[in-house]
Amino acid sequence: MRIILHGQQAFGEAVLKALLDRGEEVVAVYCAPDREGRPVDPIKTLALEKGLPVHQPQSFKEPDLWAQCAALKPDLGVMAYVTKFVPEKFLSIPTHGTIQYHPSLLPLHRGPSSINWPIIMGSTKTGLSIFWPDNGLDTGPILLQKEVDIGPDETLGSIYFNQLFPMGVDAMLEGVDLVRDGKAPKIIQDESKQTYESWCRKADAEVDWSKPAAEVYNLIRGANPQPGAWTMHDGKVLQIFDSAASDATGGAPGEVIAIDETGITVAASGGAVLVKRVRPEGDKKISAGDFVAASGLAVGARFG
Repeated sequence: MRIILHGQQAFGEAVLKALLDRGEEVVAVYCAPDREGRPVDPIKTLALEKGLPVHQPQSFKEPDLWAQCAALKPDLGVMAYVTKFVPEKFLSIPTHGTIQYHPSLLPLHRGPSSINWPIIMGSTKTGLSIFWPDNGLDTGPILLQKEVDIGPDETLGSIYFNQLFPMGVDAMLEGVDLVRDGKAPKIIQDESKQTYESWCRKADAEVDWSKPAAEVYNLIRGANPQPGAWTMHDGKVLQIFDSAASDATGGAPGEVIAIDETGITVAASGGAVLVKRVRPEGDKKISAGDFVAASGLAVGARFG
């Protein structure tokens, strides 16, 4: 089949490489426009190395772009991590339409931060969907889904890089095969179960130490590494990354109740969280021990 690939960053590059490695006919690559001061997108670099046409439209709403795509006579569009809106008019140009990757079990967690929110909300399962996009936001019919467990200490980074990234590349290839074989279903999403969350931003990642310790821990791991949970210390923002649940008790919310070689234990409602790695305002990520040494933090200090 003649495939047009839409993608960005490492995931888009990995899907392109996987398609090419098994001999798929990729006739063009669409990726985000270059940004001044930013490195060239790795999917663009790989595509140019392989001699593929690369298109970087500012918008997919232009009829001239539709005509350009139609001239490629594509059989299938494959969307691997796309942040721009692509209208149905463009999606339907390939003979068999377009399939897209989304890292959640649709219709749950539609939206751009679909890995963060299940962890923050304390879910024990998530997954990925390959679906047929339409003019809605993650609303098209499902082609296939894969489920993964969210372990009690998983973070955004571990779930994505260890599970949803490699599984997603394989699932995109599986979707291509199902389309080629005429076995690709179009299962309508159950709108009664849909949820939507927007970007997980800095404002969403502020730690409220008065909340239950389990909720605080879920927020920290669901925002690790992006956007990074944070609290205040001595009038400055302190981001918190690596952490662990603690069975320590006592202390007021946000109070440092222990400091040792494992990190900084901070009280929350009904329990505590062990902070292992932080980023002080204007600095790089450092261990909790290095932060204690640099800041003079002592037991009894308060965060928040």
